[in-house]
Amino acid sequence: MKKITLITIVTLLVLSCNKENLNETTEPTTNIYDSEKLLSVSEVNNYIANELRLNRDIDWTKAPSVVLWSAVIHGNEILSIGYGNKGESFSIQKSPRLKDAKENIYNIIQSKEGVNKSNTEAVEDKILNVVDIKVTKLQTIEALQKADQIRYLEPIGYGLYLQKDNSDQQKSAGCSTNNETINSSDYSIISPNSQLPWNFNIHKIPQAWNYSTGSGITVGLIDTGISPNQNLLGSGFNDGASNGRTIQKYGTFIDSIWPWSNNVDGPNDQCGHGTQMASVLAAPRNNDFMPLGVAYNCNLVAYRGTEDVILDDYHERKGVSNALKALGNRNDVKIISMSIGFPWSIGNVKDAVKYAYSKGKMIIAAGGTSTTFTNWFGVIFPASMSETIAVTGIKDNGYNTCDICHDGDEIDFTIVMQRNGNANRTVPVLGFNTGTRKYVGGSSIATATTAGIAALIWARNPNMTRAQVLDKLKRAGDFYPNRNDEYGYGNIDALKAVQ
Repeated sequence: MKKITLITIVTLLVLSCNKENLNETTEPTTNIYDSEKLLSVSEVNNYIANELRLNRDIDWTKAPSVVLWSAVIHGNEILSIGYGNKGESFSIQKSPRLKDAKENIYNIIQSKEGVNKSNTEAVEDKILNVVDIKVTKLQTIEALQKADQIRYLEPIGYGLYLQKDNSDQQKSAGCSTNNETINSSDYSIISPNSQLPWNFNIHKIPQAWNYSTGSGITVGLIDTGISPNQNLLGSGFNDGASNGRTIQKYGTFIDSIWPWSNNVDGPNDQCGHGTQMASVLAAPRNNDFMPLGVAYNCNLVAYRGTEDVILDDYHERKGVSNALKALGNRNDVKIISMSIGFPWSIGNVKDAVKYAYSKGKMIIAAGGTSTTFTNWFGVIFPASMSETIAVTGIKDNGYNTCDICHDGDEIDFTIVMQRNGNANRTVPVLGFNTGTRKYVGGSSIATATTAGIAALIWARNPNMTRAQVLDKLKRAGDFYPNRNDEYGYGNIDALKAVQ
């Protein structure tokens, strides 16, 4: 789906990429739907813009029926239905009440859509109380909005809002596989022959390595996958001072137009963003003269849940939701790093965040990166959730938000990641291919860096709970015991955090 940008209302998380394939069903055939009632994409987008201005989020369940229905039709006819009582996001064993609620959904679909349950196109989640189902008629939406035991109704396939601005923002969805020349002032050489990114010293990460390098801790990364062409995040993951650890790669990105076909893509990065996040988090410390990661001895479990950093269609929303559940179910995973997001909340991703959180995971998410609307929008989803730790990036001249980073009262921590005198000089990381490097900035790199610091703390204190590790992070913040309105607890002193 050729996704143009995350910028029109809040870009998201880093500096460059465009997506593939625009929704094939941008304007439905009028002989199938009631053209007098069906709103255009522009009209749906106008509703979204107004809701974001007023509420900074969208509650589709309370939207006018014709708006929700039109968004569903323009979004490949996929409606996501969260059922159960308020806050009842997941349930491994469905109670009779939940089973009845789900059955009522099917009864409404059969009655209004004129289909039998046997041929209803639907996907039921085994853990979350969610069913994604094909809807074509306005009367179906109207009936579901009146039904009991419905937590939310969302047009999960609608991704046309962020595609409306066909401008230079086509390059701002976080993807880049090109290598760059790194200024020699932006790294130093440490043993055995690794490049230490300039900003690591600001956060006293090298000093923290005297106490912890992340050994024994497993971090989950949900992003665009990892490049098979980058050896240091593959067979070279154990090399030099990095040893005795593992890297695992999976794919949950749904690679099909219709969810009911359930074709899952593999783990390989096609964007570059996930490779960059894995680099700053866990790249090995060896003698290859390449940038190393914060927790260069941690284990890494990487999921390709998304095509780029913008969760703007079913493929990615379902992919990220499935990745969160999978990582939540792993006892070895302590931390989940998510340098991805969206301007408004997504029901099945929110439910999955709550599920992973219930399993004791520390979920660290990017506060948002864009070139427009940074002054009024604030923190994006899922960093806006109370279950996540929100991080943003700042410049190296005091507390000044990076040129494209979001801030706000939901931010918990900051990471210095941009030179004040040159916005292009951010953090050096491994490139898409072995032997290459590039710069990466935004709240994305700040998030993965924070995940690495959390791994250092947990490795030093393996019996600590999530709350105790978070307390360590807070106490190591510049502003502790106070909290800044825009930057939370501020920059993290990694040395103080591990001592």
